[in-house]
Order: sequence, then C-alpha cells, then structure tokens
Amino acid sequence: MTANRSPRMIFVNLSVRDLKRSMEFFSRLGFEFNPQFTDENAACMVVSEQAFVMLLAEPFFKTFTKNKICDTSTQTEGLFALSCSSRAEVDQMVKTAIAAGGKPAMDSKDHGFMYAWSFYDLDGHHWEVMWMDPKAAAGQP
Repeated sequence: MTANRSPRMIFVNLSVRDLKRSMEFFSRLGFEFNPQFTDENAACMVVSEQAFVMLLAEPFFKTFTKNKICDTSTQTEGLFALSCSSRAEVDQMVKTAIAAGGKPAMDSKDHGFMYAWSFYDLDGHHWEVMWMDPKAAAGQP
C-alpha cells in the first residue's frame, strides 16, 4: 500500500439459504450486523472497521452473477479466515459454531507460532479460525 492510499475495505459476499437463520448463527458467534445495509435480501455482518461479510439470500445473490452458485456440500468455494486474540478464543468460536448448528471442518492444527481450527457454517461455507503469536506476526524470532 502506498503512503497516500487509505486502507481498503473488503466485502465478502456469501449466498445463504435462510438469511434470518444465518444471522442468528453468526450473532451467536459474537458478530453484529449493520442495520443500514440489512434487509430481507441481505445482511451486512461486521468483522472489523474495514471488513464485512454480506450474507445474501440465494435469489438476491443470483442477481450478481451469471455463474451457478457453488454446491458447498461437495465443493469448496473458498476458505474464509478469521483471526482471534488467543487459542482459547479460537476453540470457543469453533465450539460455539458447532453448538449453533455448524459442522466441524478440519481438525485443529498447532504450528507453535500459529493455531487454527475450522468449521462449516449453516450453508457449508468453510471458516478457518486462527490465532498467531504477535511476535511471529511482526517477524520477530
């Protein structure tokens, strides 16, 4: 990023079968929704000041693409990684996701400087939840 450019925002758009149920699921994981960009077709999930996930009801999602929607029961459309402040927070988020109706994805992985575990949400989207040692993230030994 150049010195004159402000940070970019990212909006990840995901197709969901039941918008209300998906909002309830992610609310249980601690996420909030911006009501200004939430209606019966879409919900704007706030990840951070610069990152958002737009949960789009399938019929509305289809208006943005000519391609077929991915069948997440047999295909992976992407891996969506979320950082946490500790290993315990990683474990808690994945356990909460599974208790809320999500499914386990991959087993937890401990790389020493980084710890990750993953789940599938209600629509089969693959979420990778991870913690990285701040020293490792800063390039320190």
